[in-house]
Amino acid sequence: MSSEDLPRLVKDTARRQLAEAGATGLTLQTVAVGSGVTVAEVQPFFGDRDDLLTALIIDAYNASGEAMEQADPGERETDPGARLLAVTRALREWSLANPAEFALLYGSPVPGYAAPETTVGPASRTPAALAAVLRSALATGSLTPPSRPLPGPTLVTAEAVALFGGQPEAPYGDLLERGIVLWSNLIGLLVFQVFSRTHDSVADQSAFFDYAVAVAAEAVGLAVPLEDSRREAVNA
Repeated sequence: MSSEDLPRLVKDTARRQLAEAGATGLTLQTVAVGSGVTVAEVQPFFGDRDDLLTALIIDAYNASGEAMEQADPGERETDPGARLLAVTRALREWSLANPAEFALLYGSPVPGYAAPETTVGPASRTPAALAAVLRSALATGSLTPPSRPLPGPTLVTAEAVALFGGQPEAPYGDLLERGIVLWSNLIGLLVFQVFSRTHDSVADQSAFFDYAVAVAAEAVGLAVPLEDSRREAVNA
């Protein structure tokens, strides 16, 4: 087995075990046995469980971020609201297709594990995809100024300002704070959908997702176009 094949095999096995038993049950021993190799063969690539978890987390952040980036029509889409819907739908599709990896990123913390600095860049791809849409909306005058601006100094870090590409000027001085609200609403919505928290109260999960994104986008002053698929079906 090549030096490229073994890490891939180990991570594939670990993802299956994540789906079956969750992150707390993941060990190099169980993953090695499931991969048909020894712990000694695994350790040159993943020294311990935390190294393996970090690799899985980085892969998951990169995969979900890439899904959003590939779905983003960019400046070809002149409606930033439609663009936002495209990238958030892509994250939803990835999350539903990879619930164990989504849980690793956004579920309960794994006891004894602390994510290292190497996860920060991959983790930023999701907010960066949202920020790209908001930057475009701001540049094209597609945002509605807030009716309730932030009553005080900025609440975001220098890192957040750098990710966005600068601090917006008035009347959009709190756009970054509002963008983080949008981001947190999106992840919370996905937690509810991936873990079936709304299945007893929502009849159409996909349509509700679009609606919820549209409602959350109102907080940043962005209008998201919605299609009434049920009405279209009736009129067809």
